[in-house]
Amino acid sequence: MGLNLIFWILCFFVDLALLSSNFYQLVILSDLEADYLNPYESTSRINFLIVPEFILHGVFCALFLFTWHWFLFLVTLPLAIYSAKLFKEKKHLIDVTEVFRALSAEKKIRLVKLGFYLFLLFVVIFRVFTAGMILFYSSKFGELDIRSSFLQF
Repeated sequence: MGLNLIFWILCFFVDLALLSSNFYQLVILSDLEADYLNPYESTSRINFLIVPEFILHGVFCALFLFTWHWFLFLVTLPLAIYSAKLFKEKKHLIDVTEVFRALSAEKKIRLVKLGFYLFLLFVVIFRVFTAGMILFYSSKFGELDIRSSFLQF
């Protein structure tokens, strides 16, 4: 039963890394819009983070698949498919010469992804607490029937 808590803590840190990476990219795009950074520097910083973000999100999605968390797998799958589509069509990197044309679209994409990762963070925090409570009560009172089956969705 302790492995469930370890899994959700791992998911918490993976989601936190994705959230912070996406927030950093959004800040860079805002700095570019306010003319604090030049286009080359901002695109090189963002392009450095895009492929690791795609890989980490794919691992995050695969973790839910391999641990039989179907609902969260289906929630994270569309973003993984979108990322794979961008990578396959070689449209995942930001071009230095086209950055100002695509600035508003890139910011909107990052904002949607930021909201998505924030939603997942709340779900994962809830699951960390429920896994901890189940572990605490099952070790204290033995096997629970009603509470453990209710909290395992």
